[in-house]
Amino acid sequence: MSSIELTSSQKTILTALINLYREQDGAVKGETIAAEVDRNPGTIRNQMQSLKALQLVEGVPGPKGGYKPTANAYEALDVQRMDEPANVTLRHQGELVEDANVDEIDLSSVHHPELCRAEIHIQGSVRGFSEGDSVTVGPTPLSKLVIEGTVDGKDDTSNVLILRIDDMRAPVEEPSH
Repeated sequence: MSSIELTSSQKTILTALINLYREQDGAVKGETIAAEVDRNPGTIRNQMQSLKALQLVEGVPGPKGGYKPTANAYEALDVQRMDEPANVTLRHQGELVEDANVDEIDLSSVHHPELCRAEIHIQGSVRGFSEGDSVTVGPTPLSKLVIEGTVDGKDDTSNVLILRIDDMRAPVEEPSH
């Protein structure tokens, strides 16, 4: 599929749809999306028509209907669609975030611990996070990495938290010789 240029509004709405679809495991009503992104339901309906034309969204008729993201939607947002993702927990101010899973962790400046940052890509919404909030990520499945940090910024459109890393630990095994 060729690369589709989406507006910021379209990305925000499509990201919300993907998150809500994953949580509900079914079609998502336009009113639910509108509430999630703090927009008028009429605006959402209009945007959904353009997203349908781009083959990023399917309409589901009936009382249990709504909208579903297509495979193209995941590709357009560069979001991996996994049936059984590894569970990497996220804690916000010490409380487990039930409806979120860490998708990816990007570390930068690890050779400067005082400048070290992490981009935490989330499956789920980051709207409830604010600058200065404490966040704990992990443990990751293989390395059992745990990152503790403070929110330095966020990208609601892409569901990314930018953390100033306060502590980072992984179990270190003793050499077997």
